[in-house]
Amino acid sequence: MRPVIEKSAALPPTVYRSPPGRVLLLFLGSLAFCVLGTVLLLRHDSVKGVVGGAAAVVFFGLCAVAWGSRLVRRRPELVLDGTGLDHVQLGRITWDEVGGVRIREFQVRSTTQRVVELVLHDSAGYLARAPRTVRTTAAANLRFGFGPANISTVSLPVGPEEVVRAMVRHRPQLNVYT
Repeated sequence: MRPVIEKSAALPPTVYRSPPGRVLLLFLGSLAFCVLGTVLLLRHDSVKGVVGGAAAVVFFGLCAVAWGSRLVRRRPELVLDGTGLDHVQLGRITWDEVGGVRIREFQVRSTTQRVVELVLHDSAGYLARAPRTVRTTAAANLRFGFGPANISTVSLPVGPEEVVRAMVRHRPQLNVYT
């Protein structure tokens, strides 16, 4: 007679959706800065005013498109499961690709922003298949001392500590760096 070995139930996915009110505010803020950039572009004769206005229109216009699409699609921002994670910007990353995670802070004017940084075993391999926006921002991330895969918690309903705890629940052997 063989012993009965019970399989433990797999942990259900942890799904984080953006709070719609926060996404709406980010969308409206992007539109407002886009309008201000347009005013700057049209009202100033100086090269700095024109360049600054054009840069604001392009950057905040792209931000408005991104936030607007998130409002319409309502796709989860982040889904964690037993095999990895699926992030709205980073795409799918398996746990086997992740060497560890850490919470990183950086200053933006007078506020501190916090992100969950995924320390990847093969950053180049990930970048080869990553979405275009990730490949575009990777060089800037490297200049600031960050890896290519960072999860901003601005659009999540929880802070970075809770995201890291959920990651460890799905991947108990995950290294958490401090």
